[in-house]
Amino acid sequence: MVNSQAPGAPRACAGCGGRIADRFLLFSMERYWHTRCLKCSCCQAQLGDLGTTCFSKGGMILCRSDYIRLFGHSGACSACSESIPASELVMRAQGNVYHLKCFSCATCRNRLMPGDRFHLINGTIFCESDRPGAALLNGHLPPLQGSSLLTDQKVRAILI
Repeated sequence: MVNSQAPGAPRACAGCGGRIADRFLLFSMERYWHTRCLKCSCCQAQLGDLGTTCFSKGGMILCRSDYIRLFGHSGACSACSESIPASELVMRAQGNVYHLKCFSCATCRNRLMPGDRFHLINGTIFCESDRPGAALLNGHLPPLQGSSLLTDQKVRAILI
C-alpha cells in the first residue's frame, strides 16, 4: 500500500467508486482506494492505519490478524516437517518452504541468510562452499541450482 497522491487526473476509489480528491490515497491489489475505504472485511479496521500490507483471499480484504485467524498456518517446513504459523517469516526455495532456523547448510549447519548463495540438490540445502563437488570444481562451473533467498511479508508471496 502506498500513501501518495500524484498530480494529474483524479482516480476512482475501488471501494466506493467515488473520485479520490484527497491528499492521500492507497494503492493495493492494482486498484486505488480512499484511505477510509480500504478496510478489513472482518473487523472493518482501516488498513492504511495498520501498516503497509494487507491480505486478500477468497474475495476478502484482510488485516494481518484476521488473515492468520481465518487461514491458520502456512504449511509445513520442508526440512523439519513441523507446522509453520502464518505469522512467521519463512524462506522459500524452488517451491519449498522453510522455518528461518531450518534453512541451513546440510554439511556445516550454518544458517543461510537473505542474499547468500546456496544450492538445493535432491531436496538438500548446501552453502556455496559445501556444495558436493565444490572442491573438485574449484568454482569454474556455474552454480548447480543457485537461487536468491527471499523473506515472505507481502501478500503475493505468502498466500498459499
